[in-house]
Amino acid sequence: MPFATQAICGLSQLSVWWIKLGISHDRIDPGQPQQNGAHERMHKTLKAETARPPERDMASQQECFDGWRGEFNEERPHEALGYRTPASVYTPSPRPMPEVVPGPEYPGHFEVRFLSKDGNIRFKKHQFFVSKALAHEHLGLEEIADGVWSLYFYDRLLARFDERDFKLRA
Repeated sequence: MPFATQAICGLSQLSVWWIKLGISHDRIDPGQPQQNGAHERMHKTLKAETARPPERDMASQQECFDGWRGEFNEERPHEALGYRTPASVYTPSPRPMPEVVPGPEYPGHFEVRFLSKDGNIRFKKHQFFVSKALAHEHLGLEEIADGVWSLYFYDRLLARFDERDFKLRA
């Protein structure tokens, strides 16, 4: 499951889940891997040491990845960590995982719409596509000017649209 997609705001099922858990994430600009060089370098090493050549089947490939992860986190010192291992400096989040993920709470002046399994909403007798990643979720709509609406998922502004054409604009 990718971290980002070509969908509205780059949403994927994983990023939707993170938003629901209150986790914010930063993204680099598209096509600018140098903005996250250390992470990109880790991926290069991962690929070279685990997938060149790939294993004969999925189970064997997973074993290879698992072994690499153990070595990377528990045995290899990392310069950025003062030559310590990630496992030696890791502390779990003090935030517990909720038993039930809380639903969004929108201000009273918002109109709330439920997305279909296909990622569509109905609004003023029109149906239009928002995002399949948001299927079965509730969105908040806030009118910000005459016929111009902001579309929110939790506290995240996704897009705006004009009810005269129902085209989403990022």
